[in-house]
Amino acid sequence: MLKKIRGIVVSEVPYKDSSKVLNILCEEGVIGVVSKGCKRINSPLRVISNKLTLGEYVIYYNESKLSTLKEGSVIDNFNNIKNDLNKISHATYITDLVNQVMKQNADPTVFSLYLSALKKIDEGINETVVMNILEIKLLDYLGVGINLNGCAKCGSTREIVTIDPDVGGYICKNCYTNEIIYDERVRKMLRMYYLVEIDSIKELKIKDYVIDSINKFLSVYYDRYTGLYIRSKEFLDRNIKI
Repeated sequence: MLKKIRGIVVSEVPYKDSSKVLNILCEEGVIGVVSKGCKRINSPLRVISNKLTLGEYVIYYNESKLSTLKEGSVIDNFNNIKNDLNKISHATYITDLVNQVMKQNADPTVFSLYLSALKKIDEGINETVVMNILEIKLLDYLGVGINLNGCAKCGSTREIVTIDPDVGGYICKNCYTNEIIYDERVRKMLRMYYLVEIDSIKELKIKDYVIDSINKFLSVYYDRYTGLYIRSKEFLDRNIKI
């Protein structure tokens, strides 16, 4: 059965002498596809069979086994990402993250958020900020969203003094014990990350300490609540540049 999908190659594995097995992430999840002869220089499948390529793919679809790529066209190569180590490191991590999220919740919106994040990184928007915005939005699809409406302990919306990953959200003055204090700028920006539409981001003026604080907060939160282990995150944490 012929099927057309809009997706992005998230991984590629050599297959025989001149072919590859591609994993293409699309709205319905990940589809495994054999791209026959794509490693040949004159192959019409060569360009569309590279990792981190967004395209329209026509496949001979096989639900239970590998499908076969018939033809395709490139929508975006994300060349700016591919030519920058910092960008590609962030893109690799969010690709791995979205792949894991889609296994638990194959919601088409997850795929849409992912593409929006890649486009903004490719445009030159701060990749750590874009990554964190995507991370905080994906928590809802994992069923472990952060409480940003009031104190996570008592529900009060008054006299919020910090936010804590261990309790899962804001803490008010009356419930505060000895948690790390995240100042008001960090708290407000964290909420903005959750509310902002990724496609609407054009220019960011965020202090480095705020970006760093939010990134560290989300790293701890993911460790506490998601149960996900993503190897590319370890590399990113060692080499991240804000």
